[in-house]
Amino acid sequence: MTTIVVRYQTKAERAGENQQLIEAVFAELDELQPEGFTYKVFRLDDGVSFVHVMIEHDIEHPDSLQDLAAFQSFVAHIDERCDVVPLAMGATIVGGYR
Repeated sequence: MTTIVVRYQTKAERAGENQQLIEAVFAELDELQPEGFTYKVFRLDDGVSFVHVMIEHDIEHPDSLQDLAAFQSFVAHIDERCDVVPLAMGATIVGGYR
């Protein structure tokens, strides 16, 4: 199982747009129901910081988040929306509940 955590800060005036693009990704996920990963996105209380967590499950033929049209739209111009550009890091799950 692979885990990736991405964090960044948007420009204040672009945070709402960023959230709408993320919501479009989740709408497409709901529609297509891809297999092989868990994906969560958090908007922090400062209103401009976002944290994405992707957990890839150990299955033979996983689908890819990157294949979704909405995700491609989300990442297309993310640097223009950000004050602090995305930083992706691998992570190790120490524990979890539900």
